[in-house]
Amino acid sequence: MVKLGLSSFRRILLSRLLLLSVPVLLAGVYVTYTKARSLLLDSARQNLTESAVLHAQSIQESIAALKANLVSASEAVALKSESPTAYQQFVEQLAQLLPHPIDCVQLMELQSKAIAASTCANQLLTNRPTFVSSVQQSQSFANRSQVEVTILLPKHPSRNPSTTLTSQLYPPKSTSKLKLVLSAPVYNRSGQLQFALIIQSALLQTPASQRQILSSYPVVINQEGQVLTHHYQEPVAQKITDKINREEEQEGLKRVFGKAIAQEQDVAEPSYWIKNNVELTAGYTSIPSPITAELGQKWVILAVTPVDIALAGLKEIQHVLLIFTCGLIGATLLATMYVARELARPLEQLRDYALNQSQFLPYDRIPQNFKIREVNQLSEAFGGMIERMKHWAEELEATWKEAQTANKFKNEFLANTSHELRTPLNAIIGCLRLIRDGFCDNREEEIDFLQRADHAAMHLLEIINDVLDMAKIEAGKLSVKIEPIYLWELLDEVINLQTIPIQQKGLEFHTSDLHQGIIVPADPAKLKQVLINVVGNATKFTDNGSITIKTRIEPLPLSQNNRSFAKASDLTSHSQVVIIVKDTGIGIDLSQQKKLFRPFVMVDGSTTRQCGGTGLGLAISRNLMEMMGGSITLVSPGEGKGSTVKITLPIIDGKRE
Repeated sequence: MVKLGLSSFRRILLSRLLLLSVPVLLAGVYVTYTKARSLLLDSARQNLTESAVLHAQSIQESIAALKANLVSASEAVALKSESPTAYQQFVEQLAQLLPHPIDCVQLMELQSKAIAASTCANQLLTNRPTFVSSVQQSQSFANRSQVEVTILLPKHPSRNPSTTLTSQLYPPKSTSKLKLVLSAPVYNRSGQLQFALIIQSALLQTPASQRQILSSYPVVINQEGQVLTHHYQEPVAQKITDKINREEEQEGLKRVFGKAIAQEQDVAEPSYWIKNNVELTAGYTSIPSPITAELGQKWVILAVTPVDIALAGLKEIQHVLLIFTCGLIGATLLATMYVARELARPLEQLRDYALNQSQFLPYDRIPQNFKIREVNQLSEAFGGMIERMKHWAEELEATWKEAQTANKFKNEFLANTSHELRTPLNAIIGCLRLIRDGFCDNREEEIDFLQRADHAAMHLLEIINDVLDMAKIEAGKLSVKIEPIYLWELLDEVINLQTIPIQQKGLEFHTSDLHQGIIVPADPAKLKQVLINVVGNATKFTDNGSITIKTRIEPLPLSQNNRSFAKASDLTSHSQVVIIVKDTGIGIDLSQQKKLFRPFVMVDGSTTRQCGGTGLGLAISRNLMEMMGGSITLVSPGEGKGSTVKITLPIIDGKRE
């Protein structure tokens, strides 16, 4: 039965695909728009910087040309004629012949400060020039630096409090002009300084090379922050610092002014500011001040334009992106519907087929908590069959893996055991044949070979005993005889047996931390076999360093308090002794430690063959310790870091019977 409230697979797939694709598409469009805007702003700032440089070059070139023309004009013969009519004709011709726009030309008599000739009103353009007191009484006037340059500013600047510097910078309909006054000395025929030839010129006319660059207007500011010219017709000469200190929005212009003075160009930081919701951007540069009284100072030349003008091309990009986005969304919708149909249709066909096959209906219903209706219907048809097949497959796989593992371990065990059996047999056969064939020189050599054969025979017997013990353990026929024994006496026997092999390898042997008088329930022979096996392994797999045997008394875990140990069960206390055998040998990899106590399993067959052994020692020891009510564990930090074996047995209170 189909549950209500579930959505179809096709609908869910369609909604998920749209939910993923449309935001990604919109994010891509947004990134593209942002990148385009950033590129347009960068391009605008570069163009504005070029405009500012062009304005600066125009100012410098115009002043240089005016100086040169003024120097040449001051040497004219008409100025030495002492004729007022000639003077007037000369200044009128000069105003027309100069290549730069000239507002006024005057000839001033220096001693009386009277106007000898003028093309403008009868008002002096400048007071007594500074070169009057410094020029030498000679006719040598080839140095252009003797031309005095001043700027013409209004006498009464506007005090309108509503006019801010940013509003001055906003583009109006008028034209920016920088009015300069240039004065040059004029000498008479006798070489005496008599006149000052003065011209007033308006600079910053838009050059032809700039007309194709981004539309902007110039602003000139001196190093003291005084605005010398802007794009409005109101009076200038207001301080930029006065406006900045009072209005927070002027911070951007202040930063631009400082960078221009320092001749820094930071393309990464946008040079714009905002006033009355109008965002402005500017390019800037600086030039040495041409004013004679401001030698060593600089002028800041700004090329300013609103950001809206700089981003005029962005509207077309927005239009294209809008059309492109709508088209992509439509195409994405169609593609998503097609993909959803192609993915959902096979599942729908499989559902229809499964519902028509009654033999596939399971007896046990699987969970129906899915959000897709078709999947729930399919699970009703195939749930039971899949669970049964999965169970059978898991059993078959587990059985197959166990068989493969057992077969692998058996093969490794047989190969290693064959090697271990063959080595002592070859030694026995070799020693006996040497004695039989008379290759021994004396009786002592015969005894030596017999001892070697005896040692090999005992080793062979140990291997056979291990195999027999393992066979008895697996058959459940191995038994132990539990009785109270003194642990220290048994440890002392094992230590005495292993001292010589340890000393022969040059190892340090520490046995000082041993408790005496501890009675444990155990089979003496089996416990001794376990201890010899553990200490022997430590000796076998340690080439340098030390072996330490110590004991520690711990509280008996609660899980073992109720366990009985044959006749000694009523004598057990609530404590246990831990026998610790620690070595600095080859250690064991962490991933291999779980294999240590499994029968017929060797962690590293090559190491076992090199050091000897069948790999049954720890497996036998574990079974023996469990039969005696104890436990054995091995821990190693890793290869080359040694290992620690812990053997635990409960302690018996009282005396041994």
